[in-house]
Parts: sequence; structure tokens; C-alpha cells
Amino acid sequence: MFIGSFKYSVDSKGRISIPAKFKKVLKPESKDTFVLTRSTVKCIDVYPLSYWEEKIKPRIDALDDFNDDDVAFKRFLFELASDQELDKQSRLFIPKSLLEYAEIEKDVLILGQNNKIEFWNPEIFELQKKEYPKPFAELAKQVMNNNQK
Repeated sequence: MFIGSFKYSVDSKGRISIPAKFKKVLKPESKDTFVLTRSTVKCIDVYPLSYWEEKIKPRIDALDDFNDDDVAFKRFLFELASDQELDKQSRLFIPKSLLEYAEIEKDVLILGQNNKIEFWNPEIFELQKKEYPKPFAELAKQVMNNNQK
């Protein structure tokens, strides 16, 4: 499980170090490989390969190639997507197009999201938190009560 947040920097070659804490929980079947995609908000979703193949890919495969919304979703998702393997120093290369999408330049907030990781511009993340229309306590009640089915 990926939990916690870390502030790192993007190096001059567009690489971001993966926190050791996250590397420890990476399943061997992921082969140190991640699938990177644009998120539905201004950040980068980083999925371990094993989770992508087990949970995300089947949902994408089930989409209808004759449904305009399904096709558009896949286009937008895969347009900037990339699969990347960690290098020997546990760094992940982030394509320039994804860094630009998330407006990440130098500093990056690495946020654990249970089964995936998010890369954020720290300023945009803080703005997202402030602009969210519900306080955390209210959101927690709503979300956790809805999931008790």
C-alpha cells in the first residue's frame, strides 16, 4: 500500500526518485515497471505494472470501441501514457508531455494513493485541497458511509 507524501525534485533529465518506502511495497510481478497516465485532475497517475494489468487494463478492455465516450476516454488516457522502468537508482523517467500536463517543473509532491502513486506540482495540490468544496470530516463521512454496502 502506498501511503504518505514526499517532496522531491525532478532532475535535469526528467527523472523522479521513488521513495524507498514505496519501493519496498512494490510487488515483484511489477518488475520495477510503472504505467504513467494523465489523471482526471492536474497530476500524473503512476500505477505499478501488476496493478495496472490486474485492475485497470480489464476495465479499459471492457470499454466499447463503438461508444463515442469510451473511445474518447481511451484516446485521452493513452495520448500521454507511458510505461517506464525504474533505473538502478530507483528513478522513474517522466515524459515531458506528462510533466507539462501536470505543470511540474522542479519540485514534485509524491503522494501515495493506496494502489497507485500521484505526482503533483506542490502548489497545485495545495490549491486543490483549499478549493475542494467539502471539509475532510464531511467528505470522510460521505465516502465511508457510501462504501459500507
